[in-house]
Amino acid sequence: MRKALVSSFFLGALVAAAPAAHAFCGFYVNSGGSEMWNDATQVVLMRSGTRTVLSMQNNYKGPPEAFALVIPVPTVLQKEDVKTLPKAVFEHVDQMGAPRLVEYWEQDPCDTRDYERYEVLKSAQNAGILQGSSGEGRGNFGVTIEAKFEVGEYQIVILSAKDAAGLDGWLRAEQYQIPPGAEPFLRPYVESGMKFFVAKVDPTKVTFKDGRAELSPLRFHYDSDEFNLPIRLGLANSSGTQDLIVSILAPGQRYEVANYKNVTIPTNLDVKDAVRDTFGEFYAALFDRTVEKNPGAVVTEYSWMASNCDPCPGPVIDLGELSTLGLDVLGGARGAAAPYSGDAMSMVLTRLHARYGKTVTEDLVFKAAEPIVGGREFLQDDGKLEERSRPDSINNFQARYAIRHEWTGPITCKDPQRGHWGGPPAGVTGGGVKPALDLAFVARGAAKLPELVKQDVPEIDVRAGVASVPLTPNPQTGPAPGSSQPPATPAPPPKAKSGCGCDTSTSDSLASLGLGGAALATIVRRRRRPHRQEPPCAV
Repeated sequence: MRKALVSSFFLGALVAAAPAAHAFCGFYVNSGGSEMWNDATQVVLMRSGTRTVLSMQNNYKGPPEAFALVIPVPTVLQKEDVKTLPKAVFEHVDQMGAPRLVEYWEQDPCDTRDYERYEVLKSAQNAGILQGSSGEGRGNFGVTIEAKFEVGEYQIVILSAKDAAGLDGWLRAEQYQIPPGAEPFLRPYVESGMKFFVAKVDPTKVTFKDGRAELSPLRFHYDSDEFNLPIRLGLANSSGTQDLIVSILAPGQRYEVANYKNVTIPTNLDVKDAVRDTFGEFYAALFDRTVEKNPGAVVTEYSWMASNCDPCPGPVIDLGELSTLGLDVLGGARGAAAPYSGDAMSMVLTRLHARYGKTVTEDLVFKAAEPIVGGREFLQDDGKLEERSRPDSINNFQARYAIRHEWTGPITCKDPQRGHWGGPPAGVTGGGVKPALDLAFVARGAAKLPELVKQDVPEIDVRAGVASVPLTPNPQTGPAPGSSQPPATPAPPPKAKSGCGCDTSTSDSLASLGLGGAALATIVRRRRRPHRQEPPCAV
């Protein structure tokens, strides 16, 4: 079974086979010894300087016995560092960064009012308008309870351990049946001095729906010189390939991975009408092909200012939501959280999508990256829409796909202006912006890219109307995503003192993990080309 994970970082949803499950940076343990899966995790990170605020929402699937999630963290957290959040904010972040489908109708080529309006919009765009108790654990396990407190339905302890076997033994002595073979995954974190956030949940205080516990999202913050995500520990609950979506929101900054290859998702593709009802399946096929073509990469799907969008699948992320996800503690000196004092409206939302298996040897490490653009209604010098991604001075990149209806009415003028797109004509319903949500539960294999795209996609060897040939794993880069290999011994993570597209990356390949995908790293100064503002869409 393929597993999948949705991780959204606010600094700064995912794709898998159905039924899918999501990975995350920790694992689940329970007191009943039954199988448990975390099949829908969203992680939202916000970061500025050394401050990281991590928010996560879990859909735990398993028996209603008491269980706990275990996450490595770089420092000892106290009660004031942890809080519960409303669920709606995660849905909004996922919606804003999700791939989107738009539907346009060509406007009357002889109606110069539309042409003149677009020229005004284009000029405006070019002008830039647009405290806990501590004590020794049970027995001689070498485990110390550094802090202990309750938040909502969660009973939280922060643990330190002298060795992984001792931590394994402590959890078992406390009646938690941790996943078989978890000790090797715990070991690198223990050896580097990481602490362990253990949030136990009383199932009598939560609602179970269709076997899933509807848990309150958790948020905690800490200071760390390094910005990474400890994904390897989550493999203890994994039974196969996992997908991870990371949405990162940071002041004026895009992010990509530092220790794996980066690539951007193919974007600005015109697609056939059939995609309207199967957009999720179409995008899943596009992502799968991108991963297949770029084994061992992380895919960038979105990088845009959080305060605006074009086209917008809904209202932009507001200040209240930013505060909920960490703006209230993003400022202040190290170890002394305070409200963020900078320009909150400068937040850039980055969405990264990765795939990996049990052969993963490194956690994801993030680094600041130069701005990129792509996926806009942006005319190049040759009159064609921009393709793929390219460096720029601003972040305006999105995974955007369009259904276009050409003008079929009479042309009564001598100089018709073709290629101006907008909402549907009178009496026609449709249009609007459709985000691809709940991608973890999309059926795979049915959508055939060559039959759905109206143009070739050379970066992933897809030709419109010509069946794609499956790619063969490269022996130099490792197995293709989803292939089966025995688990590798995890490599040590960064030391605890510092922290829990078109391809331009020079870092090591993620191939041994089976990750897939994306982003530009180097900025090249170019003359700004005319930008055609997105035409209005009918809702």
